[in-house]
Amino acid sequence: MSAVPAAEERPLSALPSPGARVAAFIAILVGGAAGGLIGYTLVHLQCHGDCALPLGIGTFAGAVLAALGMSIVAVLVLRAVGEWREIEARERDARNEPGRRS
Repeated sequence: MSAVPAAEERPLSALPSPGARVAAFIAILVGGAAGGLIGYTLVHLQCHGDCALPLGIGTFAGAVLAALGMSIVAVLVLRAVGEWREIEARERDARNEPGRRS
């Protein structure tokens, strides 16, 4: 039997681990909640009288904008982690290459 090269032992995938995806999803939810709170507070401090509609709009706009921003950050972080792991695997394979002297 011939030895299987390290690159063929596991399939190459750009898909982040389930734990990383869950963490990114939770970060987006927390960012959206924080943005909604900020939007609500900004309107609440400036509005006098009947403010139900402006408060709702401020809360919604803050939540959506913050969640969108956090989703961009989460995607960039997940891509960076994937690239980092790929580089580490490539360097590890190069060090463990048979016939290579350190």
